[in-house]
Amino acid sequence: MSELFGPSPSTTSPDLVQLLTPEGQRLEHPEYRFTVDGDEAEAVRGFYRDMVLVRRLDVEATALQRHGELGIWAQLLGQEAAQVGAGRATRPQDFVFPTYREHGVAWCRGVDPLRLLGLFRGVDQGGWDPEENNFGLYTIVIGAQTLHATGYAMGMQRDGVVGTGDPARDAAVIAHFGDGASSQGDVNESFVFAASYNAPVVFFCQNNQWAISEPIERQTRIPLYRRAEGFGFPGVRVDGNDVLATYAVTQAALQRAREGGGPTLVEAYTYRMGAHTTTDDPTRYRLSDEVETWKLRDPIARVEAYLRRNGLAEETFFAEVETEAEGLGARLRAGCKALPDPDPVALFDNVYAEMPDELRRQRDDYRTYLASFEGVA
Repeated sequence: MSELFGPSPSTTSPDLVQLLTPEGQRLEHPEYRFTVDGDEAEAVRGFYRDMVLVRRLDVEATALQRHGELGIWAQLLGQEAAQVGAGRATRPQDFVFPTYREHGVAWCRGVDPLRLLGLFRGVDQGGWDPEENNFGLYTIVIGAQTLHATGYAMGMQRDGVVGTGDPARDAAVIAHFGDGASSQGDVNESFVFAASYNAPVVFFCQNNQWAISEPIERQTRIPLYRRAEGFGFPGVRVDGNDVLATYAVTQAALQRAREGGGPTLVEAYTYRMGAHTTTDDPTRYRLSDEVETWKLRDPIARVEAYLRRNGLAEETFFAEVETEAEGLGARLRAGCKALPDPDPVALFDNVYAEMPDELRRQRDDYRTYLASFEGVA
Protein backbone atom coordinates (compact mmCIF):
# COMPACT_ATOMS: atom_id res chain seq x y z
CA MET A 1 0.00 0.00 0.00
CA SER A 2 2.93 2.38 0.48
CA GLU A 3 3.25 2.92 -3.28
CA LEU A 4 -0.37 4.16 -3.34
CA PHE A 5 -0.31 6.53 -0.41
CA GLY A 6 3.31 7.68 -0.29
CA PRO A 7 5.34 8.45 2.82
CA SER A 8 3.19 11.20 4.34
CA PRO A 9 0.17 12.65 2.53
CA SER A 10 -0.03 15.48 5.04
CA THR A 11 3.27 16.93 3.83
CA THR A 12 4.11 15.49 0.41
CA SER A 13 0.96 14.59 -1.53
CA PRO A 14 0.33 16.94 -4.48
CA ASP A 15 -3.39 16.22 -4.18
CA LEU A 16 -3.61 17.44 -0.59
CA VAL A 17 -5.02 20.92 0.01
CA GLN A 18 -2.94 22.67 2.65
CA LEU A 19 -2.92 26.37 3.53
CA LEU A 20 -1.03 26.24 6.83
CA THR A 21 2.02 24.04 7.42
CA PRO A 22 2.70 22.25 10.72
CA GLU A 23 5.29 24.98 11.39
CA GLY A 24 2.67 27.71 11.06
CA GLN A 25 3.62 28.99 7.60
CA ARG A 26 0.87 30.17 5.24
CA LEU A 27 0.68 28.61 1.78
CA GLU A 28 -1.24 29.53 -1.36
CA HIS A 29 -3.37 27.07 -3.30
CA PRO A 30 -4.49 27.58 -6.92
CA GLU A 31 -8.09 26.54 -6.22
CA TYR A 32 -8.83 27.13 -2.55
CA ARG A 33 -8.36 30.33 -0.57
CA PHE A 34 -9.08 31.14 3.05
CA THR A 35 -11.58 33.98 2.93
CA VAL A 36 -13.87 35.21 5.70
CA ASP A 37 -16.23 38.10 6.26
CA GLY A 38 -14.50 40.65 8.44
CA ASP A 39 -11.02 40.63 9.92
CA GLU A 40 -9.02 37.55 8.94
CA ALA A 41 -6.74 37.60 11.98
CA GLU A 42 -9.74 37.77 14.28
CA ALA A 43 -11.25 34.77 12.50
CA VAL A 44 -8.05 32.74 12.94
CA ARG A 45 -7.94 33.66 16.62
CA GLY A 46 -11.53 32.46 16.83
CA PHE A 47 -10.59 29.13 15.28
CA TYR A 48 -7.77 28.78 17.80
CA ARG A 49 -10.14 29.48 20.67
CA ASP A 50 -12.67 26.97 19.32
CA MET A 51 -10.07 24.22 19.05
CA VAL A 52 -8.63 24.82 22.51
CA LEU A 53 -12.08 24.74 24.11
CA VAL A 54 -13.13 21.67 22.14
CA ARG A 55 -9.97 19.87 23.23
CA ARG A 56 -10.71 20.83 26.82
CA LEU A 57 -14.20 19.38 26.44
CA ASP A 58 -12.64 16.16 25.17
CA VAL A 59 -10.09 15.98 27.99
CA GLU A 60 -12.70 16.66 30.68
CA ALA A 61 -15.13 14.10 29.27
CA THR A 62 -12.40 11.47 29.13
CA ALA A 63 -11.52 12.17 32.76
CA LEU A 64 -15.18 12.03 33.76
CA GLN A 65 -15.49 8.61 32.17
CA ARG A 66 -12.39 7.40 33.98
CA HIS A 67 -14.01 8.52 37.25
CA GLY A 68 -17.20 6.62 36.49
CA GLU A 69 -19.33 9.65 35.64
CA LEU A 70 -19.81 8.71 31.97
CA GLY A 71 -20.47 5.27 30.59
CA ILE A 72 -18.22 5.82 27.57
CA TRP A 73 -16.71 8.67 25.58
CA ALA A 74 -15.64 8.90 21.94
CA GLN A 75 -12.43 10.93 21.84
CA LEU A 76 -11.55 13.42 19.11
CA LEU A 77 -7.99 14.29 20.19
CA GLY A 78 -6.11 15.46 17.10
CA GLN A 79 -9.21 16.01 14.97
CA GLU A 80 -10.12 19.47 16.24
CA ALA A 81 -9.16 21.30 13.03
CA ALA A 82 -11.21 19.00 10.83
CA GLN A 83 -14.29 19.53 12.96
CA VAL A 84 -13.96 23.23 13.70
CA GLY A 85 -13.06 24.05 10.10
CA ALA A 86 -16.05 22.14 8.77
CA GLY A 87 -18.37 23.43 11.47
CA ARG A 88 -17.51 27.08 10.95
CA ALA A 89 -17.97 26.72 7.18
CA THR A 90 -21.70 26.01 7.61
CA ARG A 91 -24.45 28.61 7.54
CA PRO A 92 -27.38 28.67 9.99
CA GLN A 93 -29.79 27.25 7.39
CA ASP A 94 -27.52 24.28 6.60
CA PHE A 95 -28.21 20.98 8.35
CA VAL A 96 -25.52 18.78 9.92
CA PHE A 97 -25.73 15.01 10.35
CA PRO A 98 -23.04 13.80 12.80
CA THR A 99 -21.72 10.44 13.91
CA TYR A 100 -20.92 10.10 17.62
CA ARG A 101 -17.60 11.99 17.63
CA GLU A 102 -18.50 15.40 16.21
CA HIS A 103 -18.11 17.28 19.48
CA GLY A 104 -16.26 20.10 17.73
CA VAL A 105 -18.97 20.49 15.10
CA ALA A 106 -21.62 20.48 17.84
CA TRP A 107 -19.67 23.27 19.56
CA CYS A 108 -19.63 25.34 16.37
CA ARG A 109 -23.38 24.83 15.91
CA GLY A 110 -24.09 26.10 19.42
CA VAL A 111 -24.99 22.81 21.13
CA ASP A 112 -24.31 22.97 24.87
CA PRO A 113 -21.51 20.46 25.66
CA LEU A 114 -23.50 19.30 28.69
CA ARG A 115 -26.05 17.95 26.23
CA LEU A 116 -23.34 15.75 24.79
CA LEU A 117 -22.34 14.54 28.24
CA GLY A 118 -25.95 13.70 29.02
CA LEU A 119 -26.00 11.24 26.13
CA PHE A 120 -22.79 9.50 27.22
CA ARG A 121 -23.88 9.57 30.86
CA GLY A 122 -27.04 7.74 29.87
CA VAL A 123 -29.53 10.24 31.29
CA ASP A 124 -31.02 11.01 27.87
CA GLN A 125 -30.79 9.86 24.30
CA GLY A 126 -29.40 13.13 23.00
CA GLY A 127 -31.09 15.98 24.78
CA TRP A 128 -30.69 18.74 22.20
CA ASP A 129 -33.38 19.78 19.76
CA PRO A 130 -32.10 19.13 16.20
CA GLU A 131 -34.22 21.97 14.84
CA GLU A 132 -32.77 24.50 17.27
CA ASN A 133 -29.25 24.30 15.84
CA ASN A 134 -29.87 22.34 12.61
CA PHE A 135 -27.62 19.69 14.14
CA GLY A 136 -28.92 16.12 14.13
CA LEU A 137 -28.72 13.69 17.01
CA TYR A 138 -25.61 11.55 17.29
CA THR A 139 -25.78 8.38 15.21
CA ILE A 140 -24.38 5.19 16.69
CA VAL A 141 -25.25 2.93 13.75
CA ILE A 142 -22.14 3.26 11.60
CA GLY A 143 -22.81 5.16 8.38
CA ALA A 144 -26.60 5.38 8.71
CA GLN A 145 -26.54 9.17 8.94
CA THR A 146 -25.28 9.50 5.37
CA LEU A 147 -28.56 8.08 4.08
CA HIS A 148 -30.49 10.36 6.43
CA ALA A 149 -28.47 13.30 5.14
CA THR A 150 -29.04 12.44 1.50
CA GLY A 151 -32.78 12.11 2.03
CA TYR A 152 -32.89 15.42 3.88
CA ALA A 153 -30.93 17.08 1.07
CA MET A 154 -33.39 15.73 -1.50
CA GLY A 155 -36.16 17.24 0.62
CA MET A 156 -34.40 20.61 0.50
CA GLN A 157 -34.51 20.45 -3.29
CA ARG A 158 -38.25 19.91 -3.21
CA ASP A 159 -38.71 22.68 -0.66
CA GLY A 160 -37.13 25.13 -3.10
CA VAL A 161 -34.18 26.18 -0.93
CA VAL A 162 -31.42 25.17 -3.37
CA GLY A 163 -30.11 27.22 -6.26
CA THR A 164 -32.38 30.23 -5.77
CA GLY A 165 -29.53 32.72 -5.72
CA ASP A 166 -30.55 34.02 -2.31
CA PRO A 167 -27.62 33.47 0.10
CA ALA A 168 -29.94 33.76 3.09
CA ARG A 169 -32.20 31.04 1.71
CA ASP A 170 -30.08 28.53 -0.20
CA ALA A 171 -29.10 25.62 2.03
CA ALA A 172 -27.12 22.40 1.98
CA VAL A 173 -26.48 19.34 4.12
CA ILE A 174 -23.20 18.02 5.47
CA ALA A 175 -22.81 14.42 6.64
CA HIS A 176 -19.88 13.44 8.85
CA PHE A 177 -18.41 9.96 8.99
CA GLY A 178 -15.08 8.22 9.43
CA ASP A 179 -12.82 6.13 7.26
CA GLY A 180 -14.21 2.96 8.83
CA ALA A 181 -17.76 3.96 7.93
CA SER A 182 -16.70 4.40 4.30
CA SER A 183 -16.69 0.59 4.08
CA GLN A 184 -20.37 0.42 5.08
CA GLY A 185 -23.06 -0.24 2.51
CA ASP A 186 -25.15 2.67 3.76
CA VAL A 187 -22.44 5.15 2.84
CA ASN A 188 -22.03 3.83 -0.67
CA GLU A 189 -25.80 3.70 -1.17
CA SER A 190 -26.02 7.33 -0.11
CA PHE A 191 -23.39 8.16 -2.74
CA VAL A 192 -25.57 6.50 -5.39
CA PHE A 193 -28.71 8.42 -4.43
CA ALA A 194 -26.89 11.73 -3.96
CA ALA A 195 -25.31 11.47 -7.40
CA SER A 196 -28.50 10.31 -9.11
CA TYR A 197 -30.57 13.18 -7.72
CA ASN A 198 -27.75 15.76 -7.65
CA ALA A 199 -28.54 16.25 -3.97
CA PRO A 200 -27.06 19.27 -2.14
CA VAL A 201 -24.99 17.24 0.31
CA VAL A 202 -21.34 17.31 1.33
CA PHE A 203 -19.95 13.99 2.52
CA PHE A 204 -17.25 14.88 5.04
CA CYS A 205 -15.01 11.92 5.87
CA GLN A 206 -12.57 12.33 8.74
CA ASN A 207 -9.91 9.83 7.74
CA ASN A 208 -8.17 9.42 11.10
CA GLN A 209 -6.26 6.36 9.84
CA TRP A 210 -7.93 3.80 12.09
CA ALA A 211 -11.35 2.13 12.09
CA ILE A 212 -10.98 1.09 15.74
CA SER A 213 -8.03 -1.32 15.29
CA GLU A 214 -8.21 -1.64 11.50
CA PRO A 215 -5.73 0.56 9.58
CA ILE A 216 -6.81 2.44 6.48
CA GLU A 217 -4.47 0.33 4.34
CA ARG A 218 -6.74 -2.68 4.89
CA GLN A 219 -9.89 -0.81 3.97
CA THR A 220 -9.16 0.70 0.58
CA ARG A 221 -6.88 0.29 -2.43
CA ILE A 222 -7.09 3.96 -3.41
CA PRO A 223 -7.28 7.22 -1.44
CA LEU A 224 -10.80 7.65 -0.14
CA TYR A 225 -11.51 10.94 -1.92
CA ARG A 226 -11.04 9.23 -5.30
CA ARG A 227 -14.01 6.96 -4.64
CA ALA A 228 -16.27 9.87 -5.56
CA GLU A 229 -15.17 9.57 -9.19
CA GLY A 230 -16.93 6.23 -9.54
CA PHE A 231 -20.20 7.76 -8.42
CA GLY A 232 -19.93 10.80 -10.68
CA PHE A 233 -19.18 13.67 -8.33
CA PRO A 234 -15.98 15.41 -7.22
CA GLY A 235 -13.78 14.43 -4.31
CA VAL A 236 -11.03 16.40 -2.62
CA ARG A 237 -8.46 15.55 0.02
CA VAL A 238 -7.63 18.26 2.55
CA ASP A 239 -5.13 18.39 5.38
CA GLY A 240 -7.51 17.69 8.23
CA ASN A 241 -5.03 19.11 10.75
CA ASP A 242 -5.11 22.46 8.94
CA VAL A 243 -8.17 24.40 10.11
CA LEU A 244 -7.76 27.08 7.43
CA ALA A 245 -7.68 24.56 4.58
CA THR A 246 -10.52 22.52 6.03
CA TYR A 247 -12.63 25.64 6.31
CA ALA A 248 -11.84 26.74 2.75
CA VAL A 249 -12.53 23.35 1.17
CA THR A 250 -15.74 22.74 3.12
CA GLN A 251 -16.95 26.27 2.44
CA ALA A 252 -16.46 25.75 -1.31
CA ALA A 253 -18.16 22.33 -1.28
CA LEU A 254 -21.16 23.63 0.66
CA GLN A 255 -21.52 26.64 -1.61
CA ARG A 256 -21.44 24.37 -4.66
CA ALA A 257 -24.20 22.29 -3.11
CA ARG A 258 -26.31 25.33 -2.21
CA GLU A 259 -26.07 26.59 -5.79
CA GLY A 260 -27.37 23.27 -7.14
CA GLY A 261 -24.01 21.80 -8.14
CA GLY A 262 -24.62 18.55 -6.31
CA PRO A 263 -22.62 16.42 -3.88
CA THR A 264 -18.92 16.51 -2.99
CA LEU A 265 -16.80 14.09 -1.00
CA VAL A 266 -14.28 15.80 1.28
CA GLU A 267 -11.63 13.56 2.81
CA ALA A 268 -10.06 15.31 5.80
CA TYR A 269 -6.76 13.52 6.21
CA THR A 270 -6.11 13.62 9.93
CA TYR A 271 -5.15 11.33 12.81
CA ARG A 272 -6.82 10.03 15.96
CA MET A 273 -4.16 10.69 18.59
CA GLY A 274 -6.34 9.26 21.34
CA ALA A 275 -8.29 6.05 21.61
CA HIS A 276 -11.29 5.13 19.49
CA THR A 277 -13.38 5.33 22.65
CA THR A 278 -12.54 5.08 26.33
CA THR A 279 -13.06 1.29 26.10
CA ASP A 280 -10.25 1.00 23.55
CA ASP A 281 -6.51 0.44 24.10
CA PRO A 282 -4.73 1.70 20.95
CA THR A 283 -1.31 0.60 22.24
CA ARG A 284 -2.32 -2.95 21.33
CA TYR A 285 -2.48 -2.29 17.60
CA ARG A 286 -0.45 0.80 16.66
CA LEU A 287 3.12 1.99 17.18
CA SER A 288 3.98 4.82 19.53
CA ASP A 289 6.32 6.26 16.88
CA GLU A 290 3.31 6.83 14.64
CA VAL A 291 1.55 8.79 17.35
CA GLU A 292 4.65 10.86 18.07
CA THR A 293 4.99 11.73 14.39
CA TRP A 294 1.45 13.03 14.25
CA LYS A 295 1.89 15.02 17.45
CA LEU A 296 4.28 17.19 15.44
CA ARG A 297 1.31 18.06 13.20
CA ASP A 298 -0.93 19.04 16.11
CA PRO A 299 -3.71 21.25 14.68
CA ILE A 300 -3.75 23.63 17.64
CA ALA A 301 0.01 24.07 17.81
CA ARG A 302 0.26 25.07 14.15
CA VAL A 303 -2.33 27.85 14.52
CA GLU A 304 -0.60 29.10 17.65
CA ALA A 305 2.70 29.11 15.76
CA TYR A 306 1.11 31.11 12.94
CA LEU A 307 -0.41 33.67 15.28
CA ARG A 308 2.84 34.12 17.20
CA ARG A 309 5.06 34.12 14.11
CA ASN A 310 3.08 36.95 12.55
CA GLY A 311 2.33 38.93 15.69
CA LEU A 312 -1.41 38.40 15.32
CA ALA A 313 -2.12 37.65 18.98
CA GLU A 314 -0.80 39.07 22.22
CA GLU A 315 0.24 36.87 25.13
CA THR A 316 -2.86 38.06 26.96
CA PHE A 317 -5.01 36.42 24.28
CA PHE A 318 -3.52 32.98 24.89
CA ALA A 319 -3.85 33.45 28.64
CA GLU A 320 -7.49 34.46 28.28
CA VAL A 321 -8.27 31.40 26.18
CA GLU A 322 -6.61 29.17 28.75
CA THR A 323 -8.61 30.83 31.53
CA GLU A 324 -11.79 30.27 29.53
CA ALA A 325 -10.84 26.62 29.05
CA GLU A 326 -10.38 26.23 32.80
CA GLY A 327 -13.81 27.71 33.35
CA LEU A 328 -15.35 25.37 30.78
CA GLY A 329 -13.71 22.40 32.48
CA ALA A 330 -15.11 23.40 35.86
CA ARG A 331 -18.59 23.88 34.40
CA LEU A 332 -18.51 20.49 32.72
CA ARG A 333 -17.36 18.68 35.85
CA ALA A 334 -20.03 20.26 38.03
CA GLY A 335 -22.73 20.16 35.39
CA CYS A 336 -22.21 16.52 34.49
CA LYS A 337 -22.61 15.36 38.08
CA ALA A 338 -25.70 17.53 38.50
CA LEU A 339 -27.53 16.11 35.47
CA PRO A 340 -30.80 14.65 36.75
CA ASP A 341 -31.67 11.00 36.27
CA PRO A 342 -34.44 10.51 33.73
CA ASP A 343 -37.98 9.46 34.53
CA PRO A 344 -38.08 5.78 33.43
CA VAL A 345 -41.57 6.27 32.01
CA ALA A 346 -40.18 8.91 29.63
CA LEU A 347 -38.90 5.94 27.61
CA PHE A 348 -42.32 5.88 25.96
CA ASP A 349 -42.31 9.55 24.97
CA ASN A 350 -41.49 10.80 21.48
CA VAL A 351 -41.76 7.35 19.91
CA TYR A 352 -44.91 8.05 17.90
CA ALA A 353 -46.57 11.31 16.95
CA GLU A 354 -49.76 9.79 18.35
CA MET A 355 -49.24 7.05 20.93
CA PRO A 356 -51.04 3.79 19.98
CA ASP A 357 -53.39 2.27 22.54
CA GLU A 358 -51.17 -0.79 22.94
CA LEU A 359 -48.13 1.32 23.78
CA ARG A 360 -50.22 3.45 26.14
CA ARG A 361 -51.26 0.29 28.03
CA GLN A 362 -47.63 -0.83 28.24
CA ARG A 363 -46.64 2.57 29.62
CA ASP A 364 -49.38 2.48 32.24
CA ASP A 365 -48.48 -1.08 33.26
CA TYR A 366 -44.83 -0.08 33.58
CA ARG A 367 -45.76 2.94 35.69
CA THR A 368 -47.77 0.64 38.01
CA TYR A 369 -44.83 -1.74 38.19
CA LEU A 370 -42.44 1.03 39.21
CA ALA A 371 -44.90 2.29 41.82
CA SER A 372 -44.81 -1.11 43.48
CA PHE A 373 -41.23 -0.42 44.60
CA GLU A 374 -42.04 2.83 46.38
CA GLY A 375 -41.17 2.65 50.04
CA VAL A 376 -39.11 -0.53 49.59
CA ALA A 377 -35.70 -0.17 51.23
